[in-house]
Amino acid sequence: MNSAVRATAVVLATTAGLLTAVTATPASAVTTCTSPVYKRQLFANTTFSGTPKQTGCDAAISENWGAKAPASGLPTNNFGVRWTVTRDFGSGGPFALNVAVQDGLRVYVDGVRKVDVWKNVSTTVKKTVNVTIPAGKHTLRVDYVNWTGNANVGFTYTPRTTATVDKVKPLTPTGLAVAYDTATGRAKLAWAANKEMDLGGYRVYRRPADGASWTRLVSTVSTTYTDTTLPVTGAAYAYELRAYDKAGNESAGTAVRTVTTADRTAPAVPAGLPTASKPEGLQFAWGEVAGAASYRVYRAASLSGTYTRIGTTDQTSYLDSTAVEGTTYYYRVTALDAAGNESAQSGAVVGTRRDVTPPSAVTGVTVTPTEYGFEVRWDANPTADLESYTVRRGELWGEEGDEQVCSLYPGYYVSADTTSYAYTALPDGEESCFIVDAVDDAGNSSFRWTGEAQIVTVTELDMTPSVATPEGSPLTLTVEAAEGDEGNRLTWHGLAESAPEQAGGYRVHRWNPETSSYERIADLPSGAFEFFDTGVPRGTTSFYWVTAVTEDGSESLPAGDWAVTAP
Repeated sequence: MNSAVRATAVVLATTAGLLTAVTATPASAVTTCTSPVYKRQLFANTTFSGTPKQTGCDAAISENWGAKAPASGLPTNNFGVRWTVTRDFGSGGPFALNVAVQDGLRVYVDGVRKVDVWKNVSTTVKKTVNVTIPAGKHTLRVDYVNWTGNANVGFTYTPRTTATVDKVKPLTPTGLAVAYDTATGRAKLAWAANKEMDLGGYRVYRRPADGASWTRLVSTVSTTYTDTTLPVTGAAYAYELRAYDKAGNESAGTAVRTVTTADRTAPAVPAGLPTASKPEGLQFAWGEVAGAASYRVYRAASLSGTYTRIGTTDQTSYLDSTAVEGTTYYYRVTALDAAGNESAQSGAVVGTRRDVTPPSAVTGVTVTPTEYGFEVRWDANPTADLESYTVRRGELWGEEGDEQVCSLYPGYYVSADTTSYAYTALPDGEESCFIVDAVDDAGNSSFRWTGEAQIVTVTELDMTPSVATPEGSPLTLTVEAAEGDEGNRLTWHGLAESAPEQAGGYRVHRWNPETSSYERIADLPSGAFEFFDTGVPRGTTSFYWVTAVTEDGSESLPAGDWAVTAP
């Protein structure tokens, strides 16, 4: 055997941005290439028959031999190269098979041909074939032949990671382990690397062990994470890990891992102690303190007096039934955890027992969508000391079909002798919710104390013009709703009186829903800056355009605005 046969060839292969020396073994030796490196076989024919002339490993398929032979001992024409690799594709999904070749190339996935560019050509042919590869291990085989002329070949297989194409969730991560350090109060998580080729990273979630909602702590590409934010309160916390890919798909969560923290700190100081006088006594409440098992209540006759403990409760409110009407008291609260750690006393809250009986709830609420927003009506409330009503609008939170919450905006006060209210709002088809609350002369609110009210949901009329206002107008338009019979006031600015763009004056247009167009309602002279539109009835919504007119009659792009008037 001559030295040329005995010698081994060193091929530089690129792996993760580094140059790695891959040694090609003689054809007679058994060659093993570690996935995802390809096993490469070179043949002195185009049928891949007989024993390969040379076998080696390639980290990538990217060759340009030109008119030369691919290796010593092979012809410059009529040779073949076969690459194979078996690798784990994780959850699989959509992939792009990209080829650039001169002359022929075929690509197989698990023996099934996916790409066929099999022709003697004189220039490089490029082609991309999109395929879906199932989860798990699969074998890629790439057959290349050069019949005559120059020889070059390039092949890649890459995940398709756009959200519209890739709907396949990554595999659930494996091997999640959590270790808690009682000395530092930290939890260290570690897990096995995911097999996904389009892996974006991992997301670590945590929740109280008895809770239902997960909180995302971090997104990371690492396979470890140390949670430094755990409260040292003796509470138990659960962890879950999920993988996500570059298309934004997130895997199912791993099995839950739980740790119990050390308890050596007192709870936080309670906060937010509003008082309220009730027929049974003086009541006050505070915000729930994380980790608190109970609360102690202290009372004094003056702000700087001696605070004496008067009770203990596991609730976040306390009713002092011993309070005397007309007497002022000062209260402080502490929180206790299950280990008996007691917080410092809260800030003092003062209260005097008074009338705390709220009005009865408002009934018979109806809401009708109108061209100005909504007409709200309700039954007269029978409460003797009724002071006013509060009409409140809100938006629904939560998915349709699930339990939804009406998140309320601040309300409008209406006198006690009124049972209707014209609620003005831009009618653009949004869904809203309404309540009407009753308030007595002591400030007691039915809704605020009971937390209950008749909720009415209604969808606005959609008065929005079907013709959108274009951008780029030189003008800025402001429309103020009419308060009397003077009409809606339109004011605009943006062009000086001497500007040639308004030498022909200004034109005012108003949307006509019957013709689905903005119609001219006024022509104004050069230098004008306002217009009163008295041609629309109250109780409706008006949409306007204002344009500047040049001396030759050309109009600028319009500026737009709208106004709503109550009936």
